[in-house]
Amino acid sequence: MEATKEKEKILNGVNVEQLYSTIDLIKENPNIAKFKFRVKNRWIEGAHNRATVKDFYGALKEDNSRDPAVFEIDEPPILLGNNLGSNPVEYLLVALSGCLTTSMIAHAAARGIEIRSVESRYEGDIDLRGFLGISEDVPVGYQNIKVYFKIDADVSNDQKEALVQMAQKYSPVFNTITKSAPVSVHLDK
Repeated sequence: MEATKEKEKILNGVNVEQLYSTIDLIKENPNIAKFKFRVKNRWIEGAHNRATVKDFYGALKEDNSRDPAVFEIDEPPILLGNNLGSNPVEYLLVALSGCLTTSMIAHAAARGIEIRSVESRYEGDIDLRGFLGISEDVPVGYQNIKVYFKIDADVSNDQKEALVQMAQKYSPVFNTITKSAPVSVHLDK
């Protein structure tokens, strides 16, 4: 029992031994790294719709072992909704916040850096004239997104800056947003 506890190094809530073991397995068989995540969405009424996350494909198999996660999506009344949930652009910031933080924590653990806490703020600026079709000169989506991190760890400010850079480098959501992954939209007949 003692040897197992020594081998299982948990840092920042991450099993570092398991992390490196997974990396080794993926190096041997890169197909293990191919994942497909899915979301189903159903319109309810007005600006209200509901998204459900349940199953995914990863590590060479389908996985439907978790309970469904349901996300209520709506707009505030000023944007013709009823505040029954966050709006889609807020969910984008939520996804970015989770992915940057998770990437930072995992890579810090892999490098042996203990983190006591991480807090972050996200602000995105949108001009609705693009969405409403009022101006072709105004982008439809976010014009910019600002992220601010507070990190409590026994490392220098330069090392904290390096953690923030690592989070950006390894975050799939950050890279999808900043490098614009192709999205194809089809009518499901």
